[in-house]
Amino acid sequence: MRYYSLVRSVTQLLTYLYTMSAPKPYMNPYLAGIGIGLVLLAAFVIMGRGLGASGALSSFLTFGVNSVAPSHAQSNTFYKEYLSTPSGNPLNDWLVFEILGVLIGGLISGLISGRVRRTVDKSARVTITTRMVYAFSGGILMGFGSKIARGCTSGQALTGGALLSVGSWVFMIAVFASAYCVAYFFKKQWT
Repeated sequence: MRYYSLVRSVTQLLTYLYTMSAPKPYMNPYLAGIGIGLVLLAAFVIMGRGLGASGALSSFLTFGVNSVAPSHAQSNTFYKEYLSTPSGNPLNDWLVFEILGVLIGGLISGLISGRVRRTVDKSARVTITTRMVYAFSGGILMGFGSKIARGCTSGQALTGGALLSVGSWVFMIAVFASAYCVAYFFKKQWT
């Protein structure tokens, strides 16, 4: 009964936040950058490691494969690395909790600022289906790229960049340069 009351209260709060007035303006990007830097510093001081995201997805994948085919997961070099945590559970990892916090924090921030809406950002020239195909294709390419580069943009740019890793700086220069070059071919669909 107590659990039900808590869920009902949280639901009412989220409903109230969702129905608030017009969206509030975005945060100043310079203040946001300073905030990200402080969060990165806190992660190094408190957890002894930087930020990242792709490792959490690998932990979720390993958990799923281990649930369905444990013998395959335990004999595979990639999965074995994630299963070799002290608890033996790949979900008991710092990055998993970090990503859950990012998702929950993003939802709360969106609700408070009045930006949670069911919509697809696209131009008039692009259908929703085309936009979804582009978005998912880009996401899949970024996912493969993050495994090849041994880190996602948050791990490479934020953590690797802060540690002055040459590979991370080369990765981010390549990301921005390739995005700039490819944007030319897609810009007509957004104007």
